[in-house]
Amino acid sequence: MGTAAETGTDRTDDARVVVLVAGGPEGPRPRVHPSDQPLLLADDLAAVRGDGCFETLLVVGGRPAKPERHLGRLARSAASLGLTGPSPEQWLAGIDLAARRWGPDSEAMLRLVLSRGPERGGRETAYITVAPVSGVALRARADGIAVTALGRGYASDVAASAPWLLLGSKTLSYAANMAALRHAAAAGFDDVIYLSSDGEVLEGPRSTVVIARGGELVSPPAEVGILEGTTLAAMAEIAGNEGVSVRRERLLLTDLLAADAVWLLSSVTLCARVRRVDDVTLSTGDPGIDVVGLVDRAVGRG
Repeated sequence: MGTAAETGTDRTDDARVVVLVAGGPEGPRPRVHPSDQPLLLADDLAAVRGDGCFETLLVVGGRPAKPERHLGRLARSAASLGLTGPSPEQWLAGIDLAARRWGPDSEAMLRLVLSRGPERGGRETAYITVAPVSGVALRARADGIAVTALGRGYASDVAASAPWLLLGSKTLSYAANMAALRHAAAAGFDDVIYLSSDGEVLEGPRSTVVIARGGELVSPPAEVGILEGTTLAAMAEIAGNEGVSVRRERLLLTDLLAADAVWLLSSVTLCARVRRVDDVTLSTGDPGIDVVGLVDRAVGRG
């Protein structure tokens, strides 16, 4: 029989759970790491260079939402960085341990992190953290958001011509994204929608853009240099089963302003309706598609 930490019973830290999947002295066996004790070496390349990748998913009722989709995207990000990482089975064992350790009483944000490891050399570092869903995310779900459109500084075809920019990968190099969010907050906005230098709608720093138009849902395609959204993909599968069309199409800012509704989708906030873009208030009418319900069902909340 496993210890309390291994079996998910008697959780002592309600604020955070940490599971080390690989990189420690005990090999690749997933195990709970005390959340108030150091985990990374000072020269771990995740910390000194942001050299790694990650995924974030929701835990609902003690169960991780769509882990296979996240592991598939993590594997693609790792491959683009030349990383190997734990096997899917090792990640799933760590996810299961972390989710059980958290328990079913409240929703949580579960993050998978894969680092190249210490700069001095050695194995890659892989770990999982679990923390409460923030109040900011809960308010965005309930009340909607105001966003500002910011230029990303790249053309919409740069992902194909400069793959070393890793635009379709979820890397740890998030300093620019966080700076964009701070810039937006200082101007009174809740979030950001990025535009390419040639005017195309891209994505949010942590989200996928979706609009309702004429009874269908439309989102920008991966070819414009954006991360493929796992929530969008899961929602599209549910929508298709219910006869709702979800298409990928290049969009301009004017398409957002004229849409029946606009949302930012993500794995933890889930579905935040955009109420305002810069100084333009968007339509508040019923778009005829229950996007919130589709997303909830896609992640096991409905």
